[in-house]
Amino acid sequence: MPMNPHYALTEPLREAVDTLSQEGPVLLEFGAPWCPHCISAQTLLEQAFEGGHPNLRHIKVEDGKGQALGRSFKVKLWPTLIFLRDGQEVERLVRPTEGGDIRRALSRIDPA
Repeated sequence: MPMNPHYALTEPLREAVDTLSQEGPVLLEFGAPWCPHCISAQTLLEQAFEGGHPNLRHIKVEDGKGQALGRSFKVKLWPTLIFLRDGQEVERLVRPTEGGDIRRALSRIDPA
């Protein structure tokens, strides 16, 4: 699946995310469309996804005060990228500044 450029219209439930990550690799991206750090990270994500990753689900979650999913993953800063495989968090990147870090994390959950 290619990179998802859009934030989810509704925040997914934690149970749904847990189920999806049992079915294959998932990248959860927590942020906000107005956040300058999140905007800067989009180019890095685009570059990291150039290698493919057709089996990966990329879910962008607009996070904020009182948002249950972000709190359940203990998100404190944006963007936070959480890489899940087989129902487990494999890696977490907070405010990434290097595309190589994202590519390596993607490869850890989706080596295809």
